[in-house]
Amino acid sequence: MQGEALGRVALITGAGSPNGIGFAAASALGREGAALAICSTTDRIHAQAGALQSMGFEAVGFVADLVDRAQVRKLVAEVLARFGRIDILVNNAGMVTVDDPDDDEPPSFLALTDGQWDLALDRNLGTAYNVTHAVLPGMVERRWGRVVMVSSVTGPFVSDPGSVGYSAAKAGMDGLMRGVAIEVAAAGVTVNSVAPGWIATGSQLPSEASAGRHTPIGRSGTPEEIGEVIAFLASERASYVVGTSIVVDGGNTIQETKGS
Repeated sequence: MQGEALGRVALITGAGSPNGIGFAAASALGREGAALAICSTTDRIHAQAGALQSMGFEAVGFVADLVDRAQVRKLVAEVLARFGRIDILVNNAGMVTVDDPDDDEPPSFLALTDGQWDLALDRNLGTAYNVTHAVLPGMVERRWGRVVMVSSVTGPFVSDPGSVGYSAAKAGMDGLMRGVAIEVAAAGVTVNSVAPGWIATGSQLPSEASAGRHTPIGRSGTPEEIGEVIAFLASERASYVVGTSIVVDGGNTIQETKGS
């Protein structure tokens, strides 16, 4: 069903990678007619905005570090100045940035530093809080809005060694989602999350790709497969879906034996 986001304005965070979930979500929403404000921490966001424009979509890139609330307020003000409103918010920012060093051995909880813990929560949960808190008042005032959190199966459903900070942040994101959802549903604003499993993004590690081959489907998911679920949650068709997390993991969390 095409054109279901016609006339809407969507803000998608964490959209700087051409092979990531943020860009895929922006592409799906653009196909449905939404005007796109996309954001990342570096100037590479402008290349992604150009790619979306080449597909025929209205798209503008914005640079902001969403851990910094002053930058979040500036971002939202710039998007409102350009588009007039924000109808759809996709909180995809988090996990890693292009400035992170490669690290195949994340620290165990006993080896975790306070700084690493704080960064995991700030980047994955704090960013979602910061942007949602800045955008939501306009949605409530207009009596329509869609907020989609890009959470994870890691934290809300399962976990891995070395993922304590990330797990806590993503579980917190789903708690944030449900808490906000119950407060704003009567104002015509829905808040939900999508929980990806192993997804073949540009930052997927070889070990993660191997794990994806042990899902019931036998492969990792694609960013586009996550983008389609996000587009559904952002649509009028999902108007009665409130406070829900949709797992998109190829059935991985329902199997006891993962393979070897």
